[in-house]
Amino acid sequence: MGGGGSVLKVCADHRGGINWLSLSPDGQRLLTGSEDGTARLWSTADGQCCALLQGHESYVTFCQLEDEAAFTCSADCTIRRWDVLTGQCLQVYRGHTSIVNRILVANNQLFSSSYDRTARVWSLDKGQISREFQGHRNCVLPLAYSAPWDLPSAPCVEEAVAGGLLVTGSTDGTAKVWQVASGCCHQTLRGHTGAVLCLVLDTPGHTAFTGSTDATIRAWDILSGEQLRVFREHQGSVICLELVNRFVYSGSADRTVKCWLADTGECVRTFTAHRRNVSALKYHAGTLFTGSGDACARAFDAQSGELRRVFRGHTFIINCIQVHGQVLYTASHDGALRLWDVRGLRGAPRPPPPTRSLSRLFSNKVGCAATPLQPA
Repeated sequence: MGGGGSVLKVCADHRGGINWLSLSPDGQRLLTGSEDGTARLWSTADGQCCALLQGHESYVTFCQLEDEAAFTCSADCTIRRWDVLTGQCLQVYRGHTSIVNRILVANNQLFSSSYDRTARVWSLDKGQISREFQGHRNCVLPLAYSAPWDLPSAPCVEEAVAGGLLVTGSTDGTAKVWQVASGCCHQTLRGHTGAVLCLVLDTPGHTAFTGSTDATIRAWDILSGEQLRVFREHQGSVICLELVNRFVYSGSADRTVKCWLADTGECVRTFTAHRRNVSALKYHAGTLFTGSGDACARAFDAQSGELRRVFRGHTFIINCIQVHGQVLYTASHDGALRLWDVRGLRGAPRPPPPTRSLSRLFSNKVGCAATPLQPA
């Protein structure tokens, strides 16, 4: 149990910690954003760096990769759009007055959240602000979007959700639901007693799950604002969430991951073995992959909770993980991107994907597998 994983490649080109990692929808490229103020594009076929994205004047906080463009945001208060083939900066989005924390590209729109206490939606091509969402009393962190076709068409809500709904979480202890078309606050979700660090959406059920420094997860109806249930067994801040096939997985500062029934809030499984906080989660094909402040990634059988493999080699906290084909990608604050062989991990059969639901904070879709790398 818990044997070591073999590393395929170590990419140490960045000169600062890697804050985020994103896969393109077609699965052919990987994007990393770093403390060194740059982002890099990588090929998933051979792990080679394809392009260096330079232009930000401070560290890159987050990134999202699409098939034809890459998006990065930074502590320099800007967002940038890049050509994935040439690495050229195509657009700079200016308007935030403090660190941009998160971005989300959805429904041909660009959403952002910032320390300036606002969220914004931008015109992708023109780089102009379409709407500014004001109302949070402190910095805005996670974002999630529910498109209009995923929401009820009842006359009482149809006008309000015509442009979709944006859900934001803040260090003020609330989450807010915004009408994208009007910019108005649709609902304020009150109940947490600490900062809201993460959130995921079940779009068919128009339900948001929020995780907080108050050690709870809460489920909300984003249309009515009603708090549906509270998940209470963690003993530390809830740092990351993953929603998969009616199960909610949560990583915490209490060094555990828990699996909950989304519809009841019952904790059905606890994954232990981490020596520090759990900072990243990814479910893939019956296996739950985790990243931790102890600089290790781990693979658990998602059904039994058995620890299957430990991936050692990083020297600092793992900030983000992705899985594509037979390769696990881990990005760390030590500045390294590591590629690991995950062949031979066979957990429970993979459940059918949730219908039109967001399984992470942001929609990082994975396409068909590239040619597997061979162990070094």
